[in-house]
Amino acid sequence: MLLSKQFFTLILVTFLVACASSKKEDVSEKLTEIELYRQSQQALDQSNYHQAIDKLRALESHYPFGPFAEQAQSDLVFAYYKNMEPEAARASAERFIRLHPQHPNVDYSYYMRGLASNTADLGLIERYIPVDMSKRDPGQARQSFNEFSELLQRYPNSPYANDARQRMIALRNRLSYYELHTANYYMKRKAYTAAINRGRYIVEHMPGTPTVEEALGIMVEGYQHLNLKQPSNEALEVLKKNFPDSQLINKEGQFIGYKVYADVDPSIWNIITFGLIDGK
Repeated sequence: MLLSKQFFTLILVTFLVACASSKKEDVSEKLTEIELYRQSQQALDQSNYHQAIDKLRALESHYPFGPFAEQAQSDLVFAYYKNMEPEAARASAERFIRLHPQHPNVDYSYYMRGLASNTADLGLIERYIPVDMSKRDPGQARQSFNEFSELLQRYPNSPYANDARQRMIALRNRLSYYELHTANYYMKRKAYTAAINRGRYIVEHMPGTPTVEEALGIMVEGYQHLNLKQPSNEALEVLKKNFPDSQLINKEGQFIGYKVYADVDPSIWNIITFGLIDGK
């Protein structure tokens, strides 16, 4: 008897849910284009991004050639981004760019595409707890940098250009730190040639970033370990000229070195975590 009652309750709940879903769909289909648009804007104003997405998708689906269709596609990019769906936001931005390449506000989609790519590798924890993203795979950061760069090339006078430039500076710094972390890892593993190459890459391709000083230090010390005096001295001269107050140089102009380059075997934690944890 109890089993029959539970089965009946389950059937009833399923029926009510189905009815509710059907009713919701019927309501959406009966709404006019302007009603759907107004409701989507109200949801956006109230930061109810999930509901805004539903309304905007319904608007675009039911009225694909209406006067609000293009605006709905643009608003979808923003709604997905604010709803922490960066992949959907980026796909929507790409779609808008493809469908409306001459739209007067298409620069907004270029900008939002860069923003979405910059946050695509953020998980739930990273969104609320500070994490050193420079130790992560830099793929998304490079993609975001390139997308902001495309925005500036196509629309240098865009109202989003200044913010894009600032974000590109931050992304470039982040990428340089990734190279530096990798160089440090190679130094600890005594892979000096690989470390020197990473350091040289920073110096040649990322000038002006906060990591150039340490990158030069890596080159000096790496060459010293390889007993290559001339390139070591050349890197040291560049270090002295550009960073005369560097802590890597003493008052006599001699190279001191840097603590992470100590000539010791890496710890087991350093090896297991690929240099992310020193185990000290």
